[in-house]
Amino acid sequence: MAYDKELAAAIKAASLAARLCRKVQKALLQSDVRSKHGRNKSPVTVADYGSQALVSFVLQQEFPGEFSLVAEEDSNDLRKDGGGEIVERITKLVNESLTSDGSYGVSLSSEDILKAIDSGKSEGGSQGRHWVLDPIDGTKGFVKGDQYAVALALLDRGNVVLGVLACPNLPLTSISFAHPHSPNNEVGCLFFAEVGRGTYMQPLDGSSTVKVQVSAVENPEEASFFESYEAAHSMHDLSSLIAQKLGVKAAPIRMDSQVKYGALSRGDGAIYLRFPRNGYREKIWDHAAGSIVVTGNTNLS
Repeated sequence: MAYDKELAAAIKAASLAARLCRKVQKALLQSDVRSKHGRNKSPVTVADYGSQALVSFVLQQEFPGEFSLVAEEDSNDLRKDGGGEIVERITKLVNESLTSDGSYGVSLSSEDILKAIDSGKSEGGSQGRHWVLDPIDGTKGFVKGDQYAVALALLDRGNVVLGVLACPNLPLTSISFAHPHSPNNEVGCLFFAEVGRGTYMQPLDGSSTVKVQVSAVENPEEASFFESYEAAHSMHDLSSLIAQKLGVKAAPIRMDSQVKYGALSRGDGAIYLRFPRNGYREKIWDHAAGSIVVTGNTNLS
């Protein structure tokens, strides 16, 4: 079964959300705000909610019938006393994004925004179709001006059938392992994959789409591996031990978010090791989009 319409809508929604996030991050890095303390008023919160509202709205416009979205955020905190200011900021950003796109010709109210955010409360399931969204995967990377992703996937009867990763800070060219954040590289990638049809990468502006391929390295001694930047997300000591047992000589490439999946899908590295600590619970939106972006161009799908 082809999912051409769904993939086009997902690319559009994730691209718009990524541009919104990039705009907020640029303002954040020009300010004195660098912490997630006081989350309800922080710029990362504005971007997080704004991204989810924008993706939810676009998908509902494209598929006005039955709609199910499993997403990370809800509007409970925004509806509390003192949330009005941040809701206004989110509403302004979302409307600016929609105006710049020009596809829908609407101006959303604050209540429209809250309802769009709350459309992500679906519990999903093994029947029917369900969108899965992490509006900003890698909030710490976002705050630092580093890597983060807008991650959107579609499940059909329990299977991930397409995924989109918008990575505003990932270089378009392969990461230099010595200098993974080289300022000379143009940044802003979007990866997308549909089951059985391969994985592709394009700049966030949508030009020059290319098919990508995972690394062909078979000798572990020649391989490099990715792992989470945050030690809380993965046991670095265990990863190091496994890499040593495999004979991997390269130092790990540590990055925030599902950006690692995108980099892996185009062969920037050969291995991704992730071993969460006891008590850490993985969520479906942490891996759904990234997993198909990697397996979409292999025989694993």
